[in-house]
Amino acid sequence: MSTLLLRHADVLITMDPDPEKRLIHDGAIFVQDNVIQQVGPTDELPQDADTVINARGLIVLPGLVNTHHHLYQTLTRAVPEAQNANLFQWLKTLYPIWAELTGEGAYVSALVGMAELIMSGCTTTSDHLYIYPNDVKLDHTIYAAREIGIRFHASRGSMSLGESKGGLPPDRVVEDEAQILKDTRRVIETFHDPNRFAMVRIVVAPCSPFSVTPDLMRESCALARSYGVHCHTHLAETLDEEQFCLEQFGMRPVEYAESLGWVGDDVWFAHGVHVNDQEIALFARTGTGVAHCPNSNMRLASGIAPVRKYLDAGVRVGLGVDGSASNDSSHMVAEARQAMLLQRVMGNPAGLTAWEALELATVGGAKVLGRDDIGRLAPNMAADFIGFRLERLEYAGALHDPVAALVFCTPQNVDLSVINGKVVVEDGHFTHFDIAPIIRRHNAIAKQMVEQARARG
Repeated sequence: MSTLLLRHADVLITMDPDPEKRLIHDGAIFVQDNVIQQVGPTDELPQDADTVINARGLIVLPGLVNTHHHLYQTLTRAVPEAQNANLFQWLKTLYPIWAELTGEGAYVSALVGMAELIMSGCTTTSDHLYIYPNDVKLDHTIYAAREIGIRFHASRGSMSLGESKGGLPPDRVVEDEAQILKDTRRVIETFHDPNRFAMVRIVVAPCSPFSVTPDLMRESCALARSYGVHCHTHLAETLDEEQFCLEQFGMRPVEYAESLGWVGDDVWFAHGVHVNDQEIALFARTGTGVAHCPNSNMRLASGIAPVRKYLDAGVRVGLGVDGSASNDSSHMVAEARQAMLLQRVMGNPAGLTAWEALELATVGGAKVLGRDDIGRLAPNMAADFIGFRLERLEYAGALHDPVAALVFCTPQNVDLSVINGKVVVEDGHFTHFDIAPIIRRHNAIAKQMVEQARARG
């Protein structure tokens, strides 16, 4: 049994539901193996451990939780042809490039995306991999997560409805539905860990209403529930999607999802931008979650999700950075800041507070992923926590409220990250991982994919 003690944190943010217990000055955390045993003032906790971290000058909080991503898209950031497109145009531009993805590309891009997430404060991420050309398997992203040490919810996504059948993606990037379901069973049986403190869980995730059939949506949900795993898809992201659903199914996106059994506390949707009050009430009543992706929604001109209404109605909401080709970043603090600002832009200066933005990024994300072992610092919670040094240029003059400084000021990278009881980042650098050669290989793969796609015309 190994022990770890973090002590003398200037401010410790626990995210406890009791306001009186949310902030601890001169705070400490005592960990055995990968589980928090005690949290409190430094002088009330043990004074020794196998590993002791002096956290003077740091603000420490639970690791951030990312509820929606497409890690492979780190390979296609800022592609010129897709810089000024809406969702459907953007997808049709990038599908041919993504068709060049290989297993190595999936692995390397996952390492890059996860490294970026970890440096931004993320300790748990989901990923929605829905394109499987060449030799790509979900396994490649899981191997990357194991190597870098992040807690991972890997979504076995899918596309089966190609252009020839009325869908959006080209036929060359869709899969046979029987094969999709067969491989989904394989990855669940091989990798899913239902236990508390699990490092890998599998999610069943057809891509969207415009890229899979109703049959695959139904069968995917039934398969997930037979194994006790969660379901995820894109929904109500754009008005184009709404028009597609009305024309193809005679229903709005949320009504369509409900008709297929896609609501419940084991379901969460990415985006949920274009919803009405009745649909918000449905999400609240059924426990259905939403991954809010503000930067991506702005980048693609998709709209503003009604996060204030969601929270007031009791809907579970977390944050997602979304794919790195629709955000061009994977920074969780930047996402929290943008979420706060975006709820204010329509005229309410208190539309979302800094504290609420941090709740979305921690406990909110944990609830969306269906976890009660992450998102807070308390006994019997996972030992996932991060620290930011307060004496830095970007926070100068903001230490009247260090918690608000994290969100209001320029988003920073972490100085400390502990995931599953292991120190992953110390003094702003990875402790066990050299990212430089991975970046070089990543850039070479990205260039090759674009060149091959352009050569094919």
